[in-house]
Amino acid sequence: MSRELETLRTWVQESEKIVFFGGAGVSTESGIPDFRSQDGLYHQEWAYPPEVILSHSFFESNPEEFFRFYRAKLLIKGVKPNAAHLKLAEWEKAGKLTAVITQNIDGLHQDAGSKNVLELHGSTRRNHCERCGKSYPTSFIAESEGVPRCSCGGIVKPDVVLYEEGLDSELLERSIMHISEADLLIIGGTSLNVYPAAGLIRYFRGSRLALLNRGAVAMDLKSALVIREPIGATLAQL
Repeated sequence: MSRELETLRTWVQESEKIVFFGGAGVSTESGIPDFRSQDGLYHQEWAYPPEVILSHSFFESNPEEFFRFYRAKLLIKGVKPNAAHLKLAEWEKAGKLTAVITQNIDGLHQDAGSKNVLELHGSTRRNHCERCGKSYPTSFIAESEGVPRCSCGGIVKPDVVLYEEGLDSELLERSIMHISEADLLIIGGTSLNVYPAAGLIRYFRGSRLALLNRGAVAMDLKSALVIREPIGATLAQL
């Protein structure tokens, strides 16, 4: 076991208010592609750049193409939680981890058993009619063709935060509270490029900060303990 992993193990053992802040890299070991890696969505060919397709204005102006992309790239069947999701749920059950704050929309943390999951960018598991508010399961969108519509005629929109849309203020406040009270903050699987989510880690007031990410990050984290190995494989050893 490396010196860095030994240090992280000690930190976890000694901490009582762990907060995990995660991104797409947490789910890659479950088979869900991330956005910015060499094999991620941002490097795959499509009629428009993914960040354009996943914007509010594109959803409004070209819903047919939005849902074609959404079904093909964001609704991935058969995925299961990996060792990272399971370990975090284990820590929460043991009373050591207070919150998982995630930029992911796949719901795998909940599948693993985590209860206090703050989904900054929403979830593909929830969908609602924009006109009447009626809720629909993911299968409704996955199995429909073209633009999915409610029985009232309204468009059924996934409860995910698109580019140009704001984050939920109550969710942000809860995230800030958990991060500011944490005695260990673990950042995993995110390049810290997406704001305002990435800016939340600036509210951390503790001295124990760990970064688990295979690539470089967009923020100066010189004080962090850095481990460049897959997150699931790393956490499984703790």
